[in-house]
Amino acid sequence: MAAKKHPIFDTATTLGKLVLFLGVSAICGVLVAGLMVPAAALASTTTTSSITLFDELPDEMNVGTPAQSSKILASDGSLLATFYDQNRTEVPLDQISPFMKDAIIAVEDARYYEHGGIDTRGLMRAVTAMAQGGGRQGASTITQQFVNNVIIQTYAADGEYDKIKLGADKGVGEKVREIKLAIAIEKKYTKDEILQGYLNWVLYANGNFGIESAAYNYFGIHAKDLNLQQSALLAGVVNSPQIYDPIANPENSLKRRNLVLDHMLDQGMIDAKQHADAVASPIDLKLQPSRNGCTTAVRAEYFCEYVANLFVNDPAYGKTAEDRLKVLLQGGLTITTTLDPVLQDAAQAQFANFAPIDNNPDKVGQAIVSVQPGTGKILAMAQNTKLAAPEGQWKTDYNFAVDRLDAKGATLGGSGGFDVGSTIKPFTFAEWLNSGHRINDTVDASVRRYPQSRPWNNSCGSTTGFYDSSDPQVAPDLQNADGPNGIYYRTFTARQGLSLSLNTATMATAAQLDICNIQKMMTATGIHMGSDVTKPYNVSSISALLGSGEVAPLTMANAFATFASGGVRCDPIALVSITNAKGDKFPVPGANCQQTVKPEVAAGVNMVLQQVLQPGGSGYAIPLQYPAGAKTGTTNTSEHTWTVGYTKGLATASWVGMPENKADSTNGRLIAGQRIPYVDGSTYAGKAWQGYMNQVAGNFDVGGFDLPPASMINPPVVIKPKPAETKSAESDKKAEPDSKPADSKPDTGNGNSDKKD
Repeated sequence: MAAKKHPIFDTATTLGKLVLFLGVSAICGVLVAGLMVPAAALASTTTTSSITLFDELPDEMNVGTPAQSSKILASDGSLLATFYDQNRTEVPLDQISPFMKDAIIAVEDARYYEHGGIDTRGLMRAVTAMAQGGGRQGASTITQQFVNNVIIQTYAADGEYDKIKLGADKGVGEKVREIKLAIAIEKKYTKDEILQGYLNWVLYANGNFGIESAAYNYFGIHAKDLNLQQSALLAGVVNSPQIYDPIANPENSLKRRNLVLDHMLDQGMIDAKQHADAVASPIDLKLQPSRNGCTTAVRAEYFCEYVANLFVNDPAYGKTAEDRLKVLLQGGLTITTTLDPVLQDAAQAQFANFAPIDNNPDKVGQAIVSVQPGTGKILAMAQNTKLAAPEGQWKTDYNFAVDRLDAKGATLGGSGGFDVGSTIKPFTFAEWLNSGHRINDTVDASVRRYPQSRPWNNSCGSTTGFYDSSDPQVAPDLQNADGPNGIYYRTFTARQGLSLSLNTATMATAAQLDICNIQKMMTATGIHMGSDVTKPYNVSSISALLGSGEVAPLTMANAFATFASGGVRCDPIALVSITNAKGDKFPVPGANCQQTVKPEVAAGVNMVLQQVLQPGGSGYAIPLQYPAGAKTGTTNTSEHTWTVGYTKGLATASWVGMPENKADSTNGRLIAGQRIPYVDGSTYAGKAWQGYMNQVAGNFDVGGFDLPPASMINPPVVIKPKPAETKSAESDKKAEPDSKPADSKPDTGNGNSDKKD
């Protein structure tokens, strides 16, 4: 990329003329004349020409706002993460300790309030030394140093590092330029404004730009709370941050601090007792961890990455992704998010009971994500890995909870979703009600085989494939868990088919519907493919109705939230507000909440999904203490297991699976300290969902759900299953009822599995 030009700094031509015109031996006289004597009063032709050339130098510099750290906050205002190129938080002068102001003046520019930007005595001494071939001299005033910092850090912020010159690398031209700009700055700003700028721009070692950052990093306090000895220490660092670094070179730093204290005493800023007490005190650093980016987030590092991606992907925040990243790293943004720290911590804590971060040799993935119905707010997004894990510990850059790309093809950092198993069944049932069928209308769940030749009704596309649960080689566990006398292969109500999670009932239901409308129902609730958010859930294969499509956990939680909110679908949102360092507000995406599902349809789904958690339902082992609905799901060989459920005020997706190789099974993996031969939706995902929801759902609305109209329920049927229906020998072995055939192993209808590679 071509280097940007800064006209206010581009003085090579003029400076060249000046250097050619002036011999080093004459610099002192010319500068003093140029600074101190009006041109009209000068008789010397040489001096007058020198002043003319000096006057040609630029005398305008837009100081602007320094690069500042951006912060991502949780909904309660607590810090999640900080982003910066230069770790800086700008503060006004009245929020900086008086000791700090005195200390920096005492050691860097004792005559600060007396000169007009240039200390002529120091300048003449330094130029004389330079003319004699000496090294860098301490002639620079605070104003000159401020100019120097603005120039250097402006170049650095724009990536123009080749233009930066430090110390002895500067020639006469650079020094003269700084002098002229310092004079101009003194005319434009008050002394206090310049001092404030200086204290906020200067480097205090270890990447700390500005006094607020330094005060926090070294002592864990604000700049306004710095005491005398702390102020003297930091004032001493700026002369040479590397040499006087209090962490790397504490002895040098201590000597320099005491020198600053000596200057303060000599200049009458402190008395002898203050001086003695401060000199006798140890450095006493209270170092705070340096946090930059999501890998060092206080909590919710994957949610942090998701938020950062949302910002960098959005044209509302800059013309290009590069521009937007620069704003994030330098703009001093305050990004307030929807994340609830209480929920986030509770979700994260669940993993210790199942697939803990620090003891997961089989790399079993686990994620919990929560959405608030009716608002779309993402309240928690947790997973059992770290972005930057210790050596030997499993780590991944992928966020298990979210889509791979956004609608414009920019990355969201997600895994792209997982096969959802039987958690997809409620959407077929919702369309059953939407198309005019009743909750207790019956379906023939005894039909075990739908051949390849069967014409499925899809008015907006095509659906093919076959379903066959009668072949032991295709679905042997269906046979094992069938129970005595084939009790799961008979006529059921649609309500029973869903609450028991019977595959054959779902197939019989779909056989009476337009599959295009089932897909539209899924879209109405917010479901899309995790690998491509622009595509609706793919129903081209009949196996998709049993869960062979990859959907992200966030999407599933949000879709179930549509039912919880009475059919109001909202887009998931993570951003509440964004402001920059100046207080300017940026727009944030809205939730776009709309009534997309009929309230009575949502009420009917809610009625039946509540029965999933009751005796006789497939999730009876994971009930909540509040009114709640849920659906469990398991793929053919337990590659991915789910529980997605909700109260009236909180919807949560809980997933356990194999994210690195999505075809691997969780069966026999080390989970919860044991290896069991069969894992399904209730085994671990369900238990994590139950524990988490019982802990936090009470913080939100836990009232009862609206009932569907009586005409939708008629005829009323009360499910009173036989003991064999709720607990067979096979379900004992598998620990919970989701292991029953219809839910635990959704059949593909194609002779293989219901997952997609």
